[in-house]
Amino acid sequence: MVTDERIKNLDTPKKCEIFAKNALNAGREDLVKQAKERAIHLKAENYGAETSAEKEAIKAVYAYEEVLSAKNGKKTRASRTWPMIQKYGIINAVERAVDRKSETKGYTALLEMGLEAYAFEAVILRYPELFSDSAVEISQRRMSEWKENV
Repeated sequence: MVTDERIKNLDTPKKCEIFAKNALNAGREDLVKQAKERAIHLKAENYGAETSAEKEAIKAVYAYEEVLSAKNGKKTRASRTWPMIQKYGIINAVERAVDRKSETKGYTALLEMGLEAYAFEAVILRYPELFSDSAVEISQRRMSEWKENV
């Protein structure tokens, strides 16, 4: 996917939000998605995660917040996820969120917004060596089920 030059030059999440709002008003859904992804990237950079896997997991949290905010019509934080990250660390929090019987709530909403690559399950499958066999298995099963239902 080629990112619009104007979006590449956006240097703050706030500028990305403004651009996305203007693009939405102009009927440019393609630019809305690019601007939202740029905002997610910038927020994750500012968070200070150390490894690629941690950065991707933080991007997943910010993407989920985008989904929550769109759904609620106002800025909404991932209020259960951030405390888990503080308590257990980024990778362990992702593991704990996914390694449950019920699926993570965010995937369907992420899929609807075209942000499915940001699901915790997708992060786990990109870095399986960092997670338990159980979390990898659950992620593989959920991702294949989701693909079948699309």
